[in-house]
Amino acid sequence: MIHKSLLKWFGIFLVATAFNSCKKDKPKEDTNIPPVATGAFNLLFKNTVGDSALVLETSEYKNANGDTFTISTFNYYISNVKLIADDNSVYTESESYHLLSAFNDNTLKIPLKNVPFKKYISISFMIGVDSVKNVTGIQVGDLDPAKGMFWNWNTGYIMAKFEGYSSKSPEVDKTVLYHVGGFSGSNSVLKTVGLDFPTAMTVSETESPKLKVKADVLEWFTSPQNISFSSLYVIHAPGADAKKMADNFADMFSIITN
Repeated sequence: MIHKSLLKWFGIFLVATAFNSCKKDKPKEDTNIPPVATGAFNLLFKNTVGDSALVLETSEYKNANGDTFTISTFNYYISNVKLIADDNSVYTESESYHLLSAFNDNTLKIPLKNVPFKKYISISFMIGVDSVKNVTGIQVGDLDPAKGMFWNWNTGYIMAKFEGYSSKSPEVDKTVLYHVGGFSGSNSVLKTVGLDFPTAMTVSETESPKLKVKADVLEWFTSPQNISFSSLYVIHAPGADAKKMADNFADMFSIITN
Protein backbone atom coordinates (compact mmCIF):
# COMPACT_ATOMS: atom_id res chain seq x y z
CA MET A 1 0.00 0.00 0.00
CA ILE A 2 2.84 2.34 0.89
CA HIS A 3 4.54 1.51 -2.40
CA LYS A 4 1.42 2.33 -4.40
CA SER A 5 0.92 5.58 -2.48
CA LEU A 6 4.47 6.67 -3.20
CA LEU A 7 4.02 5.94 -6.88
CA LYS A 8 0.83 8.00 -6.89
CA TRP A 9 2.45 11.05 -5.32
CA PHE A 10 5.51 10.69 -7.52
CA GLY A 11 3.26 10.81 -10.61
CA ILE A 12 1.52 13.93 -9.35
CA PHE A 13 4.94 15.52 -8.74
CA LEU A 14 6.04 14.77 -12.32
CA VAL A 15 2.86 16.29 -13.80
CA ALA A 16 3.19 19.44 -11.68
CA THR A 17 6.86 19.77 -12.60
CA ALA A 18 6.10 19.43 -16.32
CA PHE A 19 3.29 22.01 -16.05
CA ASN A 20 5.53 24.53 -14.30
CA SER A 21 8.24 23.88 -16.84
CA CYS A 22 5.80 24.70 -19.68
CA LYS A 23 4.82 27.90 -17.93
CA LYS A 24 8.43 28.93 -17.55
CA ASP A 25 9.17 28.19 -21.20
CA LYS A 26 6.46 30.60 -22.40
CA PRO A 27 8.19 33.56 -24.04
CA LYS A 28 7.85 36.82 -22.19
CA GLU A 29 6.30 39.85 -23.83
CA ASP A 30 8.80 42.47 -24.83
CA THR A 31 7.99 45.40 -22.59
CA ASN A 32 10.82 47.45 -24.06
CA ILE A 33 9.07 48.18 -27.39
CA PRO A 34 9.00 51.97 -27.66
CA PRO A 35 5.56 53.58 -28.12
CA VAL A 36 4.69 54.96 -31.54
CA ALA A 37 5.52 58.66 -31.69
CA THR A 38 2.45 60.73 -32.50
CA GLY A 39 1.48 64.33 -33.07
CA ALA A 40 -1.37 66.52 -34.31
CA PHE A 41 -2.95 67.17 -37.70
CA ASN A 42 -5.48 70.00 -38.00
CA LEU A 43 -8.43 70.26 -40.39
CA LEU A 44 -9.74 73.75 -41.07
CA PHE A 45 -12.97 74.03 -43.07
CA LYS A 46 -14.08 77.19 -44.85
CA ASN A 47 -17.67 77.54 -46.06
CA THR A 48 -18.01 79.47 -49.29
CA VAL A 49 -20.50 80.32 -52.00
CA GLY A 50 -18.33 80.05 -55.07
CA ASP A 51 -15.32 82.27 -54.38
CA SER A 52 -17.13 84.30 -51.72
CA ALA A 53 -17.13 83.55 -48.01
CA LEU A 54 -20.48 82.29 -46.73
CA VAL A 55 -22.20 84.94 -44.61
CA LEU A 56 -25.48 84.04 -42.95
CA GLU A 57 -28.65 86.11 -43.33
CA THR A 58 -27.25 89.30 -44.85
CA SER A 59 -25.40 88.35 -48.06
CA GLU A 60 -27.25 87.55 -51.28
CA TYR A 61 -25.92 84.97 -53.70
CA LYS A 62 -26.85 83.55 -57.09
CA ASN A 63 -26.90 79.92 -58.25
CA ALA A 64 -26.27 78.51 -61.74
CA ASN A 65 -29.90 79.20 -62.75
CA GLY A 66 -29.52 82.85 -61.86
CA ASP A 67 -31.77 82.39 -58.80
CA THR A 68 -30.80 84.75 -56.00
CA PHE A 69 -30.83 83.47 -52.42
CA THR A 70 -29.69 84.11 -48.87
CA ILE A 71 -28.63 81.49 -46.34
CA SER A 72 -29.86 81.25 -42.77
CA THR A 73 -28.57 77.77 -41.82
CA PHE A 74 -25.78 75.61 -43.18
CA ASN A 75 -24.80 72.46 -41.24
CA TYR A 76 -23.24 69.14 -42.22
CA TYR A 77 -21.69 66.08 -40.61
CA ILE A 78 -18.12 64.95 -41.28
CA SER A 79 -17.27 61.46 -40.02
CA ASN A 80 -14.89 58.50 -40.38
CA VAL A 81 -11.88 60.72 -41.02
CA LYS A 82 -8.79 58.92 -42.35
CA LEU A 83 -5.31 60.09 -43.33
CA ILE A 84 -3.34 58.05 -45.85
CA ALA A 85 0.45 58.08 -45.54
CA ASP A 86 3.03 57.73 -48.31
CA ASP A 87 3.73 54.15 -47.16
CA ASN A 88 0.01 53.32 -47.65
CA SER A 89 -0.64 53.04 -43.91
CA VAL A 90 -3.85 54.65 -42.68
CA TYR A 91 -4.57 56.73 -39.61
CA THR A 92 -8.24 56.42 -38.58
CA GLU A 93 -9.71 58.86 -36.10
CA SER A 94 -11.58 57.12 -33.29
CA GLU A 95 -15.20 58.13 -32.60
CA SER A 96 -14.97 60.33 -35.66
CA TYR A 97 -18.21 62.35 -35.82
CA HIS A 98 -18.19 66.12 -36.25
CA LEU A 99 -21.08 68.53 -36.78
CA LEU A 100 -19.90 71.60 -38.66
CA SER A 101 -22.09 74.68 -38.49
CA ALA A 102 -21.87 78.07 -40.18
CA PHE A 103 -23.27 79.47 -36.92
CA ASN A 104 -20.10 78.57 -35.04
CA ASP A 105 -16.61 78.97 -36.52
CA ASN A 106 -15.15 76.77 -33.78
CA THR A 107 -16.95 73.75 -35.24
CA LEU A 108 -15.04 74.24 -38.50
CA LYS A 109 -11.77 73.31 -36.77
CA ILE A 110 -11.13 69.60 -36.31
CA PRO A 111 -7.93 68.68 -34.45
CA LEU A 112 -6.84 65.11 -35.17
CA LYS A 113 -4.88 63.69 -32.23
CA ASN A 114 -2.40 60.83 -31.82
CA VAL A 115 -1.45 60.86 -35.49
CA PRO A 116 1.72 58.78 -36.08
CA PHE A 117 4.80 60.65 -37.26
CA LYS A 118 4.69 60.17 -41.04
CA LYS A 119 4.23 61.91 -44.36
CA TYR A 120 0.57 62.02 -45.38
CA ILE A 121 -0.59 62.35 -48.97
CA SER A 122 -4.40 62.26 -48.87
CA ILE A 123 -7.50 62.32 -46.69
CA SER A 124 -10.89 60.65 -46.82
CA PHE A 125 -14.05 61.24 -44.83
CA MET A 126 -17.77 60.64 -45.01
CA ILE A 127 -20.41 63.32 -45.42
CA GLY A 128 -23.02 62.26 -42.90
CA VAL A 129 -23.33 59.72 -40.10
CA ASP A 130 -22.76 56.04 -40.87
CA SER A 131 -25.60 53.55 -40.61
CA VAL A 132 -24.25 51.99 -37.39
CA LYS A 133 -24.66 55.21 -35.38
CA ASN A 134 -28.10 55.78 -36.89
CA VAL A 135 -29.44 52.61 -35.30
CA THR A 136 -27.53 52.29 -31.99
CA GLY A 137 -29.70 54.38 -29.71
CA ILE A 138 -29.31 57.80 -28.16
CA GLN A 139 -25.94 59.44 -28.84
CA VAL A 140 -24.07 62.28 -27.16
CA GLY A 141 -21.75 65.10 -28.23
CA ASP A 142 -22.15 66.22 -31.83
CA LEU A 143 -24.56 63.31 -32.38
CA ASP A 144 -26.92 64.43 -29.63
CA PRO A 145 -30.45 64.77 -31.10
CA ALA A 146 -30.68 68.10 -29.28
CA LYS A 147 -28.36 69.50 -31.96
CA GLY A 148 -31.37 69.61 -34.30
CA MET A 149 -29.91 67.18 -36.84
CA PHE A 150 -32.02 64.11 -36.07
CA TRP A 151 -35.48 63.06 -37.25
CA ASN A 152 -36.40 59.79 -35.52
CA TRP A 153 -35.16 56.21 -35.09
CA ASN A 154 -36.58 55.14 -38.45
CA THR A 155 -35.19 57.92 -40.63
CA GLY A 156 -32.09 58.74 -38.56
CA TYR A 157 -29.83 61.76 -38.89
CA ILE A 158 -30.06 64.79 -41.14
CA MET A 159 -26.65 64.51 -42.80
CA ALA A 160 -26.63 68.04 -44.16
CA LYS A 161 -28.96 71.00 -43.74
CA PHE A 162 -29.43 74.11 -45.86
CA GLU A 163 -32.06 76.72 -45.02
CA GLY A 164 -32.56 80.10 -46.63
CA TYR A 165 -34.74 82.30 -48.78
CA SER A 166 -35.20 82.88 -52.49
CA SER A 167 -37.67 84.95 -54.47
CA LYS A 168 -38.04 81.89 -56.74
CA SER A 169 -39.48 79.73 -53.96
CA PRO A 170 -43.24 79.10 -54.28
CA GLU A 171 -43.58 79.16 -50.50
CA VAL A 172 -45.52 82.12 -49.10
CA ASP A 173 -42.55 83.20 -46.98
CA LYS A 174 -40.08 82.35 -49.81
CA THR A 175 -38.23 79.81 -47.70
CA VAL A 176 -35.98 77.11 -49.10
CA LEU A 177 -35.44 74.12 -46.79
CA TYR A 178 -33.16 71.20 -47.63
CA HIS A 179 -32.87 68.65 -44.80
CA VAL A 180 -30.94 65.84 -46.47
CA GLY A 181 -30.89 62.39 -44.86
CA GLY A 182 -31.32 58.68 -45.43
CA PHE A 183 -28.78 56.02 -44.46
CA SER A 184 -29.99 52.84 -46.14
CA GLY A 185 -31.27 51.41 -49.40
CA SER A 186 -31.19 52.96 -52.84
CA ASN A 187 -31.81 56.45 -51.45
CA SER A 188 -28.88 56.49 -49.03
CA VAL A 189 -27.27 59.94 -49.06
CA LEU A 190 -23.99 58.86 -47.42
CA LYS A 191 -21.01 60.00 -49.47
CA THR A 192 -17.30 59.33 -49.05
CA VAL A 193 -14.92 62.09 -50.10
CA GLY A 194 -11.27 61.54 -51.05
CA LEU A 195 -8.87 64.45 -51.47
CA ASP A 196 -5.23 64.20 -52.56
CA PHE A 197 -2.81 66.70 -51.04
CA PRO A 198 -0.90 68.95 -53.48
CA THR A 199 2.25 68.03 -51.53
CA ALA A 200 2.88 65.60 -48.69
CA MET A 201 2.15 66.91 -45.21
CA THR A 202 4.47 65.73 -42.44
CA VAL A 203 3.49 65.06 -38.84
CA SER A 204 6.58 65.16 -36.65
CA GLU A 205 7.86 66.40 -33.33
CA THR A 206 8.14 69.89 -34.79
CA GLU A 207 5.37 69.83 -37.43
CA SER A 208 1.60 69.86 -36.93
CA PRO A 209 0.11 70.44 -40.40
CA LYS A 210 -3.01 72.49 -41.09
CA LEU A 211 -5.11 71.33 -44.02
CA LYS A 212 -7.59 73.92 -45.31
CA VAL A 213 -10.71 72.47 -46.94
CA LYS A 214 -13.28 74.49 -48.84
CA ALA A 215 -16.99 73.61 -48.72
CA ASP A 216 -18.77 75.33 -51.62
CA VAL A 217 -22.56 75.70 -51.24
CA LEU A 218 -23.03 76.28 -54.97
CA GLU A 219 -22.17 72.62 -55.59
CA TRP A 220 -25.53 71.73 -54.03
CA PHE A 221 -27.37 73.14 -57.02
CA THR A 222 -25.46 71.93 -60.05
CA SER A 223 -23.87 68.77 -61.50
CA PRO A 224 -24.94 66.11 -61.91
CA GLN A 225 -28.43 67.54 -61.28
CA ASN A 226 -29.38 71.14 -61.94
CA ILE A 227 -31.49 72.38 -59.02
CA SER A 228 -33.96 75.24 -59.37
CA PHE A 229 -35.51 76.82 -56.29
CA SER A 230 -38.80 77.12 -58.17
CA SER A 231 -39.15 73.34 -58.66
CA LEU A 232 -37.30 71.91 -55.64
CA TYR A 233 -37.56 74.08 -52.58
CA VAL A 234 -38.31 71.66 -49.71
CA ILE A 235 -36.68 68.38 -48.67
CA HIS A 236 -37.63 67.07 -45.24
CA ALA A 237 -37.41 63.27 -45.51
CA PRO A 238 -35.25 60.56 -47.10
CA GLY A 239 -36.11 59.86 -50.73
CA ALA A 240 -35.23 60.53 -54.33
CA ASP A 241 -34.94 64.32 -53.88
CA ALA A 242 -32.56 63.93 -50.95
CA LYS A 243 -30.48 61.46 -52.96
CA LYS A 244 -30.38 63.91 -55.86
CA MET A 245 -29.11 66.69 -53.60
CA ALA A 246 -26.50 64.43 -51.99
CA ASP A 247 -25.20 63.42 -55.42
CA ASN A 248 -24.59 67.11 -56.00
CA PHE A 249 -22.99 68.10 -52.71
CA ALA A 250 -20.62 65.12 -52.77
CA ASP A 251 -18.38 67.40 -54.86
CA MET A 252 -18.51 70.46 -52.62
CA PHE A 253 -15.14 69.84 -50.92
CA SER A 254 -11.75 70.86 -52.27
CA ILE A 255 -8.36 71.71 -50.79
CA ILE A 256 -7.40 75.37 -50.46
CA THR A 257 -3.84 75.77 -51.67
CA ASN A 258 -3.19 79.46 -50.95
